[in-house]
Amino acid sequence: MNVSLAFVEGGKQIWQKLDIPEDSTIRQVILVSGILDDMPHIDLETHKVGIYGKIADLSDTLHEGDRIEIYRPITADPATVKRRKIVAGDD
Repeated sequence: MNVSLAFVEGGKQIWQKLDIPEDSTIRQVILVSGILDDMPHIDLETHKVGIYGKIADLSDTLHEGDRIEIYRPITADPATVKRRKIVAGDD
């Protein structure tokens, strides 16, 4: 079964296509992909994951064509950033 894995950070984009056994979980695919070797700071206990933009659990089973996404933690509240820009006159 074919799936893909995506992660973007600091202008670097990782996109892997993987051929996996049926009934594979998100966690299994991430571990097999080798992305954690290339990006050791990714912590599966704190980074959220999803499939096509919907949050998912590491234990979720994948289907043909799914795209697994690993999301970076939010470092700033978007509403706070917008308020700072307005106050600074940068809108």
